[in-house]
Amino acid sequence: MFRRREDRARPLTASDIMGAVDCSRRTAHNKLNELVERGVLKTRKVGSRSRVWWIPIGTDDGGSRGESDRLDLVEEVDLPGTGKTLKSREAALVAAYEYLQKYPEAKKSDFLQDVYPEHPAGFETAEGWWNALQPALADLPGVDPPEERGHIWHFLGG
Repeated sequence: MFRRREDRARPLTASDIMGAVDCSRRTAHNKLNELVERGVLKTRKVGSRSRVWWIPIGTDDGGSRGESDRLDLVEEVDLPGTGKTLKSREAALVAAYEYLQKYPEAKKSDFLQDVYPEHPAGFETAEGWWNALQPALADLPGVDPPEERGHIWHFLGG
């Protein structure tokens, strides 16, 4: 629907989607919000009860993210550091996020074994790295962190 339009830059409303695919408003909102969580679409309120959706610039036709789009994900998360240190920690978070997308059920030990060695991000220990990154990872779209005392991280976005 979004990619088959002549004016792909114009945001769409839930009503636009309802008319195009013949579904209820609730169904349209649910599907649109799912696409936002997966990073395929962006959304914003435009009135007290109105919202629009669009394909973010830089997303290719396959819906996958380019490097700048992945880094956009982490710009608003709270990671310690500034300058080059912060950039390396953002890159480490992106690597952990991509790892979870590739392996949608992963344990802390998987991240420490498979991601930390290539992306230490200035942390002297894997435990310090994990303590800084895991709260930010939990805030990214499609990530389902373990329940309290749980061990398995899930990626639900794809």
